[in-house]
Amino acid sequence: MPVLTTDKGAVWRRRTTGQSLFHWFIWLVGIAIFVVCWQQISEATTWFFVWDAPRIAGDIWSRATPPKWDYIAQLGRPIWDTLNIATLGTIIALFMAIPVAFLAARNTTPSKLFIRPIALFIIVATRSINSLIWALLLIAIIGPGVFAGVIAISIRSVGFCAKLLYEAIEEIQESQVEAITATGASRWQVMAYGIVPQVLPALAGIAVFRWDINIRESTVLGLVGAGGIGLQLSASLNVLAWPQVSLILLVILAAVVLGEWVSAKVRAAII
Repeated sequence: MPVLTTDKGAVWRRRTTGQSLFHWFIWLVGIAIFVVCWQQISEATTWFFVWDAPRIAGDIWSRATPPKWDYIAQLGRPIWDTLNIATLGTIIALFMAIPVAFLAARNTTPSKLFIRPIALFIIVATRSINSLIWALLLIAIIGPGVFAGVIAISIRSVGFCAKLLYEAIEEIQESQVEAITATGASRWQVMAYGIVPQVLPALAGIAVFRWDINIRESTVLGLVGAGGIGLQLSASLNVLAWPQVSLILLVILAAVVLGEWVSAKVRAAII
């Protein structure tokens, strides 16, 4: 802690004079960057529409209420497709993420110099592209539909699951691994009896957590033609059928809440 000596004695200070000047300099740089960015955004914004937004929102709200309740009969299959996209996409992602995680973890990878960087690249690459972008690419390759949505969700989920899982693998207790290794067990036996049992709870938690996220993501894939309830939402928005839109949003909200409830129950049972 810096000390400033004055006529009244020593005064404790949080920072030295140089540190204080540097601290304020960083703040000034941050404020300058904010002002420049705000000017750029302001020039590209039509502020008339921004100020008129409350009136437009109120008009849409009046058109969207009450929801068109009889339309719910046509939403059963789309919401079921959405749940299937999330569930199958999560399962496929786990099958791909598990080997990638073991190849990326420092204590299980066969080669830290060659194989681990490749595994880490796969994790980063799949996490860096949004599921909507994957869906657009896959629709161009295999055509629109639920299958494109499943593959998009699975690819997007690989990096997320593999990253959390390989971190869990690296945090295992090495004493259990050493004990099994001392019995003369092979590498695969050490993996099966020393490592896998320690990471199974983490794997289960990751799977449920990612499934919960995928339910949210799969609801919007239909906007680009990847199936699910998002397809109904896109069609209703295109014809400005606001009562249908409000009902679809309520169904999506119910599906997300249900997924959150199931996820919380499963995680509580695991922990």
